[in-house]
Amino acid sequence: MSTKYLHTMIRVTDPDATIAFFGLLGLSEVRRMENEKGRFTLIFLAAPGQEGVAEVELTHNWDAEPYDGGRNFGHLAFRVDDIYATCQRLADAGVTINRPPRDGHMAFVKTPDGISIELLQDGSLDPAEPWASMPNTGSW
Repeated sequence: MSTKYLHTMIRVTDPDATIAFFGLLGLSEVRRMENEKGRFTLIFLAAPGQEGVAEVELTHNWDAEPYDGGRNFGHLAFRVDDIYATCQRLADAGVTINRPPRDGHMAFVKTPDGISIELLQDGSLDPAEPWASMPNTGSW
């Protein structure tokens, strides 16, 4: 049996806010499909060079409904070149760092819809302030 990872889908309530969030991580929109009959929009995002390989599918249902009870997903994981710089860029944009990168290796943040995003350093950086002494600020 042959298996190929295609994408991860998350349901979103505010596509523009979510696209902006993922833009901070270096992902951009690669394609969009509107389905008038089904009343939804699919927006695919990818990091440069990852188009068609590892994508995030944002599903926006036009008729508002709450996504509780796990209906919108658990978490996505991204490897980053510099976890401290990435977390600083996110924090500067108003994103809460729920689990700071105290160990120089891992952090958790959330999208505007509350999807948990795990950030993993490629390798490990030495612990550095202000991150090393920062407490967790929420669930992750």
